[in-house]
Amino acid sequence: MHVVDPSTLAGKPGDPAYFTGAVTLRPMVPKEPPADLPSDLPHNAKLTRVEFPAGARTAWHTHTRVQVLFVAEGRCRFQHAGGPVQEAAIGATIWIPAGEKHWHGATPDAPMVHVALNIDLETAWLEPVTDEQYRA
Repeated sequence: MHVVDPSTLAGKPGDPAYFTGAVTLRPMVPKEPPADLPSDLPHNAKLTRVEFPAGARTAWHTHTRVQVLFVAEGRCRFQHAGGPVQEAAIGATIWIPAGEKHWHGATPDAPMVHVALNIDLETAWLEPVTDEQYRA
């Protein structure tokens, strides 16, 4: 058994081309998986703790496969293209279908942390989310 303490995870800043605000990404799965990892588990599985200060968010983007977000702290603000801006509380799980144009981030007045599960997918980054879209 192995426990991952978030305070021990090395963080890197989110690329400003893809994020508005000082977002920090902390990979939770080692680049070199343990030898006893099941052989049928995809080798490009990513589990990432993403920390958003108040008002921070991703740019619009899509994924080639389903993305799963688990809200660990705060409230997650998110939207899919053509839909309303929504919020999810601590403990909520957000399933984002393959190909769906969307964004996610913190609320304007408080930070948020989510854990993103991405298995065997590619991300296509699109245009930034405008302040008007974010506050809608």
